[in-house]
Amino acid sequence: MARKRINIRNHSAESALFMRRTLVVFIAIIIAIGVLISNLYYLQINSFESFQTRSNDNRINVQTVPPNRGLIYDRNGIILAENRPVYSLQVVVRKTKNLTEKIDNLRDMLGLTDKEVESFYSRNRYSRSFKPVLLRDQLSEKEVALFTVNQHLFKGFSIQANLKRYYPFGEAFTHVLGYIAKINSNDIKRIDERGETARYRGTHYIGKLGIEKYYEELLHGKPGQRQVEVDSWGKVIRVLNFTPPIPGKDIKLNIDIQLQLKAQNLLGDTRGSIIVMDTRTGGVLSLVSNPSYDPNLFVQGISSKKYNELLNSKDRPLINRATQGRYPPASTIKPQMALLALDTNVITEHTKIKDPGWWIVPGSKRRFRDWKRWGHGEVDVNHAIEQSCDTFFYDASYKIGIDRINPFMEKFGFGQYSGLDLGEETKAIMPSREWKRERYNAPWYDGDTISVGIGQGYWTVTPIQLTQATATLARRGEIITPHILHSIVGDGGEFTPPVQASQPIKLKDEHYWDIALKAMYGVTSNTRGTGHRAFANTSYTVAGKSGTAQVINMAEDEEYDAENISERHRDNAMFVAFAPYESPEIVTTVILENAGGGSSNGAPIVRALFDEYFDHIKTKDKLDEIDG
Repeated sequence: MARKRINIRNHSAESALFMRRTLVVFIAIIIAIGVLISNLYYLQINSFESFQTRSNDNRINVQTVPPNRGLIYDRNGIILAENRPVYSLQVVVRKTKNLTEKIDNLRDMLGLTDKEVESFYSRNRYSRSFKPVLLRDQLSEKEVALFTVNQHLFKGFSIQANLKRYYPFGEAFTHVLGYIAKINSNDIKRIDERGETARYRGTHYIGKLGIEKYYEELLHGKPGQRQVEVDSWGKVIRVLNFTPPIPGKDIKLNIDIQLQLKAQNLLGDTRGSIIVMDTRTGGVLSLVSNPSYDPNLFVQGISSKKYNELLNSKDRPLINRATQGRYPPASTIKPQMALLALDTNVITEHTKIKDPGWWIVPGSKRRFRDWKRWGHGEVDVNHAIEQSCDTFFYDASYKIGIDRINPFMEKFGFGQYSGLDLGEETKAIMPSREWKRERYNAPWYDGDTISVGIGQGYWTVTPIQLTQATATLARRGEIITPHILHSIVGDGGEFTPPVQASQPIKLKDEHYWDIALKAMYGVTSNTRGTGHRAFANTSYTVAGKSGTAQVINMAEDEEYDAENISERHRDNAMFVAFAPYESPEIVTTVILENAGGGSSNGAPIVRALFDEYFDHIKTKDKLDEIDG
């Protein structure tokens, strides 16, 4: 049997192999250490500032602090628009567990509705998990207390306190104040165009209508900032830096709450408008449009159902009738027509015509009837205004012509913006030959002029225009711009902006003003005046003019019978007046839709407002001055 051969180990070769392998490993380690050192150098030296900034961004947040909106007061310092604290329940989904179970528990505890829960889940789909999502808005004090006691059971749920705009008098001031609502895409576009994006950061609301919109720049204020340190959950640990916001300016209006509530109460359920203005300053003491609506509905977002009810209502509550309602002025403009007739020498103070109850355009057979079927007999300009004789003004307007009527009435503000600081206003229509040609592609006829002569036909006015025109009469041609803002309240006291002055109306003879005004005084003081009954035994003197405006056209031989026609087709009642007659202080316009006669329905409301002003408000103002 052969022996197995024994191999002798080569120690020298093995040693050499080991050394080669050791060298390779050492070189690899050196390379790895070099790469590590290089990366450390890059991170710690070259990119130190960049990574430090990114680290701070994760640790430090810069938050925008929205400003408090300015408050709105009436002329007596009573608050009309305020900011009230409200509490909302929010959820940071990332911080909570068993979300569905927790919400079910809150259903029982706080009475969450299905709609609230559905809205929450809908908002949560489009929100980041670390951002708070609204679950319920406007918690009551009882609900806040109940949740606070049990808050340890609801990790991730918290109550957030905010300030919410609130209008304590609701619908009484809607068409004056307007309202604020959440900023939408159209608002964002306008804000960007004005270059005010930075000013609205952190703000969710903006003025949408009325004073809230017109004086948005004053009321809004400027946002502040705070730099805070947060933990990994986004919870604020401490405030590092704080720049306080600049709150909006408070403003005081000329509106008198006592007169405003009185006017609203007098309107009741009647559709229409009431305006009371100071003839000395142009300050609007009361502006009511009826029907109205509660502006608080819009602050947090009105439901589609409720908004559609307002939008589709046949009573049109969303329209501000005081500035957007267009009505035939009817006989309320006869004093201005008398002035024009006198100024153009069509009539004199002593001109008389015989009124049989109708008037015929020369060369035609059509009769234009007077409201008094048997006529007024022999009348002059004074008698014609006192008893509102249509026939007298048919004849006068025919002789004047539309080419002189239009420019003269535009001087009184008809067919023009009044300049009221509200925004929502229409010019209405002061017709002319050119207007009719452009609108209807038809010529102007003599019959058109006759209708315009008694404030009918194509002529329409807004209540604010009629108020301004009556004030211009009372001021004997001096035009004043109506305005709602009284003053801006600041740290240095109150600042009252100047009122824009206009070129006064000049007549050939200043005595013509006396003729028209004396006749308006006769409307309320003479027994034959149309407003005599309403203003009997007043403690002050009044000058006024009634108007009864047709809503539908009637045939020449057709008699008006209010009881047998649709309520919406009945005449509008109108009355304009100022007092005292000798030294005017206030002027009032009342328009009642489909209410009937102006003297029987409008005049008593004017009387009640004047009584309120002279017997209560003015007396109170005097006592306040004495106490002051």
